[in-house]
Amino acid sequence: MSTKDVMPQFALFQPTDIENALDLLEKYGDRSWKVAGGQDSYDWFKDRAKRPEAVIDLGGIADLHGIRETEDGIEIGTMTTLTEIVESPIISGSYGVLAQAASRVASPQIRNAGTLGGNLNQDARCWYYRSGLDCYRAGGNTCYADTPEGMNREHCLFGASRCVAVTPSDTAAAVVALDAEMVIRGPAGERVVPAQEFFIGPAVNITRMTVVEPTELLVAVRIPSKWAGADFYFEKVADRNTWDFPLVNVASAMIVKDGVVEDIRIVCSGVECVPKRIEGAEQIAIGSAPDAETADLAGGTASRGATPLNYNHFKIPLMENLVKRAIRGDA
Repeated sequence: MSTKDVMPQFALFQPTDIENALDLLEKYGDRSWKVAGGQDSYDWFKDRAKRPEAVIDLGGIADLHGIRETEDGIEIGTMTTLTEIVESPIISGSYGVLAQAASRVASPQIRNAGTLGGNLNQDARCWYYRSGLDCYRAGGNTCYADTPEGMNREHCLFGASRCVAVTPSDTAAAVVALDAEMVIRGPAGERVVPAQEFFIGPAVNITRMTVVEPTELLVAVRIPSKWAGADFYFEKVADRNTWDFPLVNVASAMIVKDGVVEDIRIVCSGVECVPKRIEGAEQIAIGSAPDAETADLAGGTASRGATPLNYNHFKIPLMENLVKRAIRGDA
């Protein structure tokens, strides 16, 4: 039997309230691991790429579950499952891009257990890092993907800084497109961070993907009413329709008034370590009709500044075409 067939030993805690969870995180710090749905976590443990001393299962904390309407939109607890998001009439009716994104995560079985918080907080997707090699992100001094022989077909076009891995999250692009706010609780209290600033790249901190500290919890995602009922678009291109991560995806929210784009957000995942907002394309679209001419002009600018690796040049036209389709609203 291989050692990878057996979980390493750790202490399991199952707090029933946020304060108890925070006490445990403060006690164990970076020796702890937070489990939401667990679909990604258990792979890390089985492969022995991560060896936490304490695992803190958040599933029993009632305050982290549920979708609530607020005066200025909705608030979603981070332990709300992806299936609940897909099936929510509030989300599908008013903030459909998030429901569309959640519906494309993995498989129905995984969506039944996987949570919004878990999907947003996934670690980087890279063959080498996930295999437990001593790359830059794992504390070493090499990026195995960024070499002439490296397998980097799935890796980034933008934002490389030693590490060239990308965010694997489908819902991350949607929450950025919706101008969501991320509610974080820690020993110092609560802080609220715009979704676009929540995700961080390797130039900021190569050891993690978000601003959440080891002693903190992401407790909720707030979506403002500004985008309620907007024109939404989500499309994911992957090697397989189920189970797979995006090669590139696009999420957009667009407000059209009198046939003209009044405001728009366009965000892609799979091209950078963070969800990448395509601001140049947004600026071109605003004030114009969302037609083929505008889409072609905006889409052609989407890949400006891209630095492809040996085997991912195909992502450039793919990304450009997805941005065009988002503006046109293609089915």
